[in-house]
Amino acid sequence: MENTVFIIAGGTIDDAAFVKQLLDRESNPLILCADGGARYCAAIGAIPSVIIGDMDSIEEALLDFFKKRGTKILRYPRSKDETDTELALHHALKLFPDRIIILGALGSRIDHSLGNISLLVAGAKQGADIRIVSEHCELFPVKDSGAVKGSPGQTVSLIPLTEEVTGITISGFEYPLAEARMELGRPYGISNRLASPEGHISVKSGYLLVVHYFELKE
Repeated sequence: MENTVFIIAGGTIDDAAFVKQLLDRESNPLILCADGGARYCAAIGAIPSVIIGDMDSIEEALLDFFKKRGTKILRYPRSKDETDTELALHHALKLFPDRIIILGALGSRIDHSLGNISLLVAGAKQGADIRIVSEHCELFPVKDSGAVKGSPGQTVSLIPLTEEVTGITISGFEYPLAEARMELGRPYGISNRLASPEGHISVKSGYLLVVHYFELKE
Protein backbone atom coordinates (compact mmCIF):
# COMPACT_ATOMS: atom_id res chain seq x y z
CA MET A 1 0.00 0.00 0.00
CA GLU A 2 1.42 3.37 -1.01
CA ASN A 3 1.98 6.06 1.59
CA THR A 4 1.14 9.58 0.42
CA VAL A 5 1.98 12.77 2.29
CA PHE A 6 0.01 15.88 1.40
CA ILE A 7 1.58 19.26 2.09
CA ILE A 8 -1.01 22.04 2.09
CA ALA A 9 0.60 25.43 1.66
CA GLY A 10 -0.99 28.84 2.01
CA GLY A 11 -1.18 29.77 -1.68
CA THR A 12 -4.26 29.90 -3.85
CA ILE A 13 -6.79 27.07 -3.80
CA ASP A 14 -9.91 28.25 -5.60
CA ASP A 15 -12.06 25.30 -4.56
CA ALA A 16 -11.33 23.57 -1.25
CA ALA A 17 -13.56 20.68 -2.37
CA PHE A 18 -10.78 19.79 -4.81
CA VAL A 19 -8.50 19.13 -1.83
CA LYS A 20 -11.11 16.89 -0.26
CA GLN A 21 -11.45 14.90 -3.50
CA LEU A 22 -7.71 14.22 -3.56
CA LEU A 23 -7.61 13.24 0.11
CA ASP A 24 -10.61 10.92 -0.30
CA ARG A 25 -8.77 8.97 -3.00
CA GLU A 26 -6.14 7.87 -0.48
CA SER A 27 -6.76 5.18 2.12
CA ASN A 28 -4.67 6.82 4.84
CA PRO A 29 -3.35 10.22 3.76
CA LEU A 30 -0.97 12.10 6.05
CA ILE A 31 -1.56 15.86 6.01
CA LEU A 32 1.11 18.45 6.80
CA CYS A 33 0.04 22.09 6.73
CA ALA A 34 2.45 24.94 6.14
CA ASP A 35 1.14 27.69 8.41
CA GLY A 36 -2.01 29.22 6.86
CA GLY A 37 -2.57 26.17 4.70
CA ALA A 38 -4.43 24.81 7.70
CA ARG A 39 -7.34 27.06 6.79
CA TYR A 40 -8.09 24.79 3.84
CA CYS A 41 -8.24 21.81 6.19
CA ALA A 42 -10.72 23.67 8.36
CA ALA A 43 -12.85 24.39 5.29
CA ILE A 44 -13.24 20.69 4.44
CA GLY A 45 -13.26 19.26 7.96
CA ALA A 46 -9.87 17.54 7.71
CA ILE A 47 -7.48 17.25 10.65
CA PRO A 48 -3.80 17.70 9.78
CA SER A 49 -1.16 15.60 11.45
CA VAL A 50 1.20 18.57 11.71
CA ILE A 51 1.03 22.34 11.28
CA ILE A 52 4.49 23.79 10.76
CA GLY A 53 5.79 27.33 10.30
CA ASP A 54 6.08 30.69 11.98
CA MET A 55 2.27 30.89 12.36
CA ASP A 56 2.00 34.42 11.01
CA SER A 57 -0.85 33.49 8.67
CA ILE A 58 -3.14 31.55 10.98
CA GLU A 59 -5.30 32.54 13.91
CA GLU A 60 -4.40 31.21 17.36
CA ALA A 61 -8.00 30.07 17.79
CA LEU A 62 -7.66 27.77 14.77
CA LEU A 63 -4.34 26.44 16.05
CA ASP A 64 -6.00 25.66 19.40
CA PHE A 65 -8.88 23.96 17.56
CA PHE A 66 -6.52 21.58 15.76
CA LYS A 67 -4.26 21.08 18.78
CA LYS A 68 -7.23 19.82 20.81
CA ARG A 69 -7.87 17.28 18.06
CA GLY A 70 -4.38 15.84 18.10
CA THR A 71 -2.54 18.01 15.58
CA LYS A 72 1.13 18.60 16.37
CA ILE A 73 2.14 22.25 16.20
CA LEU A 74 5.75 22.94 15.17
CA ARG A 75 6.33 26.65 15.62
CA TYR A 76 9.40 28.38 14.16
CA PRO A 77 10.58 31.99 14.57
CA ARG A 78 9.62 34.50 11.90
CA SER A 79 13.28 35.29 11.35
CA LYS A 80 14.35 32.12 9.55
CA ASP A 81 15.96 31.12 6.28
CA GLU A 82 13.38 28.52 5.20
CA THR A 83 9.86 29.17 3.96
CA ASP A 84 7.05 27.43 5.79
CA THR A 85 6.51 25.14 2.80
CA GLU A 86 10.20 24.22 2.78
CA LEU A 87 9.99 23.31 6.47
CA ALA A 88 6.97 21.13 5.70
CA LEU A 89 8.87 19.42 2.89
CA HIS A 90 11.87 18.69 5.12
CA HIS A 91 9.48 17.15 7.65
CA ALA A 92 7.76 15.09 4.94
CA LEU A 93 11.04 13.74 3.56
CA LYS A 94 11.97 12.40 7.00
CA LEU A 95 8.88 10.17 6.80
CA PHE A 96 10.14 8.45 3.61
CA PRO A 97 6.73 8.49 1.86
CA ASP A 98 6.04 6.89 -1.50
CA ARG A 99 4.64 10.16 -2.82
CA ILE A 100 4.52 13.82 -1.81
CA ILE A 101 1.78 16.06 -3.18
CA ILE A 102 1.97 19.79 -2.51
CA LEU A 103 -1.27 21.77 -2.68
CA GLY A 104 -1.73 25.53 -2.41
CA ALA A 105 1.78 26.10 -3.74
CA LEU A 106 0.81 28.50 -6.55
CA GLY A 107 -0.88 31.88 -6.59
CA SER A 108 -0.47 35.61 -7.11
CA ARG A 109 2.83 35.74 -5.20
CA ILE A 110 5.16 34.78 -8.05
CA ASP A 111 8.15 34.69 -5.66
CA HIS A 112 6.43 32.11 -3.47
CA SER A 113 5.30 30.14 -6.53
CA LEU A 114 8.83 30.03 -7.95
CA GLY A 115 10.26 29.13 -4.56
CA ASN A 116 7.81 26.26 -4.23
CA ILE A 117 8.60 25.03 -7.74
CA SER A 118 12.29 25.00 -6.81
CA LEU A 119 11.42 22.73 -3.88
CA LEU A 120 10.57 20.04 -6.43
CA VAL A 121 14.29 19.73 -7.17
CA ALA A 122 15.07 19.44 -3.45
CA GLY A 123 12.59 16.59 -3.20
CA ALA A 124 13.84 14.88 -6.35
CA LYS A 125 17.41 14.99 -5.05
CA GLN A 126 16.18 12.91 -2.11
CA GLY A 127 14.60 10.41 -4.49
CA ALA A 128 11.04 11.49 -3.72
CA ASP A 129 8.09 11.16 -6.10
CA ILE A 130 7.02 14.77 -5.63
CA ARG A 131 4.61 17.04 -7.44
CA ILE A 132 2.67 20.26 -7.09
CA VAL A 133 -1.02 19.85 -7.90
CA SER A 134 -3.73 22.45 -8.42
CA GLU A 135 -7.24 22.30 -9.80
CA HIS A 136 -5.82 23.13 -13.22
CA CYS A 137 -2.47 21.43 -13.53
CA GLU A 138 0.28 19.32 -12.02
CA LEU A 139 4.00 20.11 -11.94
CA PHE A 140 6.73 17.59 -11.32
CA PRO A 141 10.46 17.19 -11.98
CA VAL A 142 12.10 14.59 -14.19
CA LYS A 143 15.68 13.63 -13.47
CA ASP A 144 16.11 10.30 -15.27
CA SER A 145 12.68 9.32 -16.56
CA GLY A 146 9.03 10.03 -15.98
CA ALA A 147 5.57 9.77 -17.48
CA VAL A 148 2.60 12.05 -18.01
CA LYS A 149 -0.76 10.32 -17.74
CA GLY A 150 -3.79 12.10 -19.13
CA SER A 151 -5.93 12.53 -22.20
CA PRO A 152 -4.79 13.16 -25.78
CA GLY A 153 -4.81 16.87 -26.51
CA GLN A 154 -3.90 18.00 -23.01
CA THR A 155 -1.17 20.65 -22.91
CA VAL A 156 2.22 19.71 -21.49
CA SER A 157 5.15 22.11 -21.21
CA LEU A 158 8.76 21.16 -20.50
CA ILE A 159 11.03 23.74 -18.86
CA PRO A 160 14.64 23.25 -17.67
CA LEU A 161 15.11 23.62 -13.92
CA THR A 162 18.88 23.53 -14.20
CA GLU A 163 21.18 25.57 -16.45
CA GLU A 164 20.91 22.87 -19.06
CA VAL A 165 19.14 19.54 -19.52
CA THR A 166 20.61 17.10 -22.03
CA GLY A 167 19.54 13.90 -23.73
CA ILE A 168 15.84 14.76 -23.65
CA THR A 169 13.77 12.10 -25.38
CA ILE A 170 9.98 12.20 -25.33
CA SER A 171 7.34 10.00 -26.95
CA GLY A 172 3.56 9.98 -26.92
CA PHE A 173 3.47 13.72 -27.62
CA GLU A 174 2.40 15.73 -30.66
CA TYR A 175 5.96 17.00 -30.97
CA PRO A 176 8.46 14.25 -30.04
CA LEU A 177 12.10 14.85 -29.20
CA ALA A 178 15.17 12.63 -29.43
CA GLU A 179 18.40 13.40 -27.56
CA ALA A 180 17.47 17.09 -27.38
CA ARG A 181 18.98 19.78 -25.19
CA MET A 182 17.22 22.58 -23.30
CA GLU A 183 18.79 25.49 -21.50
CA LEU A 184 17.58 28.37 -19.37
CA GLY A 185 16.53 31.32 -21.50
CA ARG A 186 15.31 29.29 -24.47
CA PRO A 187 11.87 27.91 -23.58
CA TYR A 188 11.03 25.99 -26.73
CA GLY A 189 9.33 23.18 -24.79
CA ILE A 190 6.20 25.23 -24.10
CA SER A 191 2.74 24.02 -25.19
CA ASN A 192 3.34 20.52 -26.44
CA ARG A 193 0.35 18.16 -26.34
CA LEU A 194 -0.28 14.58 -25.39
CA ALA A 195 -0.88 12.40 -28.43
CA SER A 196 -1.74 9.32 -26.36
CA PRO A 197 -2.99 8.58 -22.84
CA GLU A 198 0.59 8.40 -21.57
CA GLY A 199 3.64 10.37 -22.62
CA HIS A 200 7.14 9.22 -21.72
CA ILE A 201 10.08 11.48 -20.89
CA SER A 202 13.73 10.66 -20.27
CA VAL A 203 16.77 12.87 -19.71
CA LYS A 204 20.47 12.14 -19.37
CA SER A 205 21.48 15.09 -17.22
CA GLY A 206 19.78 17.93 -15.39
CA TYR A 207 16.28 18.42 -14.04
CA LEU A 208 13.31 19.04 -16.30
CA LEU A 209 10.07 20.60 -15.05
CA VAL A 210 6.89 19.06 -16.45
CA VAL A 211 3.75 21.23 -16.40
CA HIS A 212 0.70 19.15 -17.30
CA TYR A 213 -2.62 20.99 -17.68
CA PHE A 214 -5.77 18.99 -17.05
CA GLU A 215 -7.78 21.57 -18.99
CA LEU A 216 -6.44 24.72 -20.55
CA LYS A 217 -8.49 27.47 -22.16
CA GLU A 218 -6.32 29.26 -24.71
